[in-house]
Amino acid sequence: MYILKNVTAAQLEPALLQEGVDIAIEGDRIVAVGPDLLSVYPGSRYKEMGGKLVMPGLVCAHNHFYSGLARGIMARIAPCPDFISTLKNLWWRLDRALDEESLYYSGLICSLEAIKSGCSAVIDHHASPSVIAGSLEIISRGFRETGLRGMTCFETTDRNGGLAEMQAGVEENIAFARQIDAARARGEPHLVEAHIGAHAPFTVGESGMAMLREAIQATGRGLHIHVAEDGYDVSHSHHHYGKDLIARLDDHGLINDKTLIGHGLYLSHEDIGILNRRDAFLVHNARSNMNNHVGYNHHLPEYRNLALGTDGIGADMFEELKFAYFKHRDAGGSLWPDSFARFLANGNELLTRNFGARFGRLEAGYQADLTICDYVSPTPLVAANLPGHLAFALNAGHVNSVMVAGRMVYEDRAFALDVAPVYARAREVAQGLWQRMDALA
Repeated sequence: MYILKNVTAAQLEPALLQEGVDIAIEGDRIVAVGPDLLSVYPGSRYKEMGGKLVMPGLVCAHNHFYSGLARGIMARIAPCPDFISTLKNLWWRLDRALDEESLYYSGLICSLEAIKSGCSAVIDHHASPSVIAGSLEIISRGFRETGLRGMTCFETTDRNGGLAEMQAGVEENIAFARQIDAARARGEPHLVEAHIGAHAPFTVGESGMAMLREAIQATGRGLHIHVAEDGYDVSHSHHHYGKDLIARLDDHGLINDKTLIGHGLYLSHEDIGILNRRDAFLVHNARSNMNNHVGYNHHLPEYRNLALGTDGIGADMFEELKFAYFKHRDAGGSLWPDSFARFLANGNELLTRNFGARFGRLEAGYQADLTICDYVSPTPLVAANLPGHLAFALNAGHVNSVMVAGRMVYEDRAFALDVAPVYARAREVAQGLWQRMDALA
């Protein structure tokens, strides 16, 4: 038994704030929350927390760890007047230039920085057309080596190699899901899970949709896909298939309660209705939408299930919540910080649906995935105004420690591993990646 003694327990959904309580943890689960738990569990190991703010772990619900070495990129990038040219000139060249080493370091760096930003889990969406087979295991090494909980999948697409590339992507998704199943059967820690991934409807033809449906049925996993990130996706679907985007996916049996849709800026009301009826999730990526100049999603209040992601712009969910809220207000939206706190908390619901365990509450039986902050407020801090503190004050600089599955993976602002050599090698690997991108121009 391990006890975090004298914490300020804070929960986003349902709202909760309790000062001066303890959290008792055994294995990977919380066993009790309350005062003076050392008297209940005498002889337990404990750590005095001095009133630190302890929350259920933050989750980035849509990310791209393959982009970890793109920061400050110095490859030659042609002008990008629209979203499709941005994909072709930058991201689709970067993903083709990835090799096994750059993929590994990209995933490892992203895992470290997600933890340091306060994340206990990240849901990744991966692409590396030159390294398909085994790529998800390479990405998941970063999760396991740092202790970050994660999900990942391969971005199935026909944009480079047609049907053969599509088949290879589906096979990688299935192989990785079965690898996880085999590890669980052996009793290994369940730190990593899988989706069945696809890029976007405009790069997945009808045969690809059939393959994805078979993969979902064979593995019991859900689909993770970008949809309507730009208006082109909608026009393409109407032109080639005569259908709205979600209606097309639903016709192929791809929308269920494990489905994760990224972006969704231009979904119709009928499409939103399908997602709601199927109990599927939309993930809103405010900063990425702003960066790519693709527009604003005015329909956020209409979704039954909505979470927040970064789409590869780091994993700072404190910052993402702020941008999501302020952009919403700037666009004339009616939601207040409590809604965005709920969206942030919803990342844990995605984990619950996929890991077969309970996440997101400070209660007995829930996973001991925790974000711990040094936050001294100059104003009263109570359950009702915690969302306001998130929107206007709390940030990643307040993160002191992160616990995942009952283990401190980042403690008192330090990792257990020496990260300096990791960053040094990553800088060298990034230069090689950028050079290969230029060779693809």
